[in-house]
Amino acid sequence: SLPGLLLLTSFLLHVKEDRASPTRLVCDNRLIQKYIVEAKDMEKRVGQCQALPALRCPAVLPLVDFTFLQWKSKSNETKRREILCDLALLVGAAAGAQGQVSDECGARQLSQLHRHANSFFLLLQTFSWEAGHWEPSCSPHSVEQTHISSIFLTYRQLVQGKLRFFFSDLAKVLCK
Repeated sequence: SLPGLLLLTSFLLHVKEDRASPTRLVCDNRLIQKYIVEAKDMEKRVGQCQALPALRCPAVLPLVDFTFLQWKSKSNETKRREILCDLALLVGAAAGAQGQVSDECGARQLSQLHRHANSFFLLLQTFSWEAGHWEPSCSPHSVEQTHISSIFLTYRQLVQGKLRFFFSDLAKVLCK
C-alpha cells in the first residue's frame, strides 16, 4: 500500500551510506510525531468498526511499557534489539489477526498496521552498532490478547514510547 511504501521509502532515502543511520527520521522530530498521529488514528478507526469478534487464536503481544530510568541505562543497540523484538511480535499478531477478521473495516485497519509495523521493523534492521545482524531469537515479555483493539493499543504505545525515545536518543548522536 502507498502509506507503508512511503514510510519505508522515506526511511531508506534518508539513510547515510557511511553510517547507515536514518538521519532525517531521527533529526526531524515532525516525522516521528506524524507516525504517532497515524498510530492514534488507526486505533481510533478500528474502534469505529462494527463490533469486531474476539480472536479465536489469541494474539501474542509484546509488553511495551518501560521505566524511563531503565530505558536510559541501555545502549542504543540494546534498545534497537528490544524494539525489533516488540515489532516482530506485533507484525506476527497483526498477520495472525488478519486471517481471523472477515469485517472489511477491521481487516483494512489490520493491514495498515501490519504495513507500518513491518516498515519500522525493516528500517531498524538496516542499521546496527554491533557486529552481526539481528537474530529473531529474542523472547520479549508478552501477553496473549483476544481483542483486536489491543493490537492497535500496543502499536500506538510502542511508537509513542520506545520508538520516540529511541529516535530522540539517536538524534543526540546524529544531529549535531
